[in-house]
Amino acid sequence: MPKYIISTIFFLVACKFSFGQLQSGPMPGYSEMRETAIWVQTKGSHEVFIKYGSNGHFKNQTNTVLTGKEKAFCATLIADKVEPGKTYSYQLFIDGKHFPINRKLQFKTPPLWQFRTDPPNMKFIAGSCTYINDKKYDRKGRSYGGGYEIFETMAQQKADFMLWLGDNTYYRELDWNTFTGMAYRNSHTRSNPDMQNLLSSTNHLAIWDDHDYGPNDSDRSFWNKKMAKEVFDLFWANPKHKIEGCNGITNYFTWGDIDFFMLDNRYDRSPNQRKSGERTILGKIQKEWLKDVLASSKASFKIVIMGGQFLNDAAKYEMYSNYGFHEERQEIIDFIQNENIRNVVFLNGDRHHSEFSVLKKENFPTIYDLTVSPLTSGTHAGAPREKNTLRVPKSLISNRNFALIEVSGKRKHRKMSIKIMDQKGKINFKANIN
Repeated sequence: MPKYIISTIFFLVACKFSFGQLQSGPMPGYSEMRETAIWVQTKGSHEVFIKYGSNGHFKNQTNTVLTGKEKAFCATLIADKVEPGKTYSYQLFIDGKHFPINRKLQFKTPPLWQFRTDPPNMKFIAGSCTYINDKKYDRKGRSYGGGYEIFETMAQQKADFMLWLGDNTYYRELDWNTFTGMAYRNSHTRSNPDMQNLLSSTNHLAIWDDHDYGPNDSDRSFWNKKMAKEVFDLFWANPKHKIEGCNGITNYFTWGDIDFFMLDNRYDRSPNQRKSGERTILGKIQKEWLKDVLASSKASFKIVIMGGQFLNDAAKYEMYSNYGFHEERQEIIDFIQNENIRNVVFLNGDRHHSEFSVLKKENFPTIYDLTVSPLTSGTHAGAPREKNTLRVPKSLISNRNFALIEVSGKRKHRKMSIKIMDQKGKINFKANIN
């Protein structure tokens, strides 16, 4: 019998033996110059570890973790023998045996360029609003989710990393009151077959918005927010920074010469309908932290990632200009302008449409706001009627889409290229920030 047939039979037998062990993933998470996190979820309790390396040699190994029900059978493994600016391949091992996966397993580490070269070119993808249908528990009528092929189109971009901009899963009424419900919903979304190639082939970082935090339009009054944070941390391998005084998912990372500030717009948010008391989305501590890091950042671009729109001045739904939050919005705008902080880009989702907003004021730095939504949820048919005076013409996109963002150029002449692409990779809108 030819060797290739024997190898194929062995592979198929191995797949059949191990099929029931893996729930979803693996998925690389945060990546620093000296370590990278890789997330995986099993079916039932199993020992898992990763072997990784370059040029086909998997000589390094992560720690070993025994997955358990109390953590939804999730594990975050740490690859701590990496070098900056490298691309690594990896293999998954379950219960000591190599688990065969027939797709690209790859992660990257950020480059070490300071005092050596110009900043390297980089590109990342971003999107929000991932609704995966679950017929047994969904409302009757037309399915709200669809177009899952977008995940494969995103994987084909070969980005350095992916930013999930909130509403990364959609809790249903039976989910948000219990750990069991939240874990089920995240597991169901993360197990979508069309998503697996994207998950395994690039690094992933995430924030949340209302639907992956709690009920629709949730705020600081949500009774189960501590558990929501616990579950979020189980399913996302974000950086492990602890921002002093911030309670939710606030975080930060750098890639190349770009700073990314990941904000929490739910944990300390005032209720939309409350008429008395403070009006805040970020809370005092997180807001002051944002001001401090923006003022001290030397990055070519400062990207502020949050669940809802910042600049849109139409004052509808949950954008920053509505529900009395306009004063805090203006406070942040005034701070950026008065401190002369250049190239601040707000990056968000939530709205079920995409658009690009720009605030220009003579003798002050321009502020940008890119909204990217949705990936697989329903779209917002009413968006064209909104009177957003800051919207760039032709930037309103009402189909399912994602963003491809590239940064290039010499150190003092960096350019950001923005493309909004549909499920098949067609460019619906593009813009540059110089």
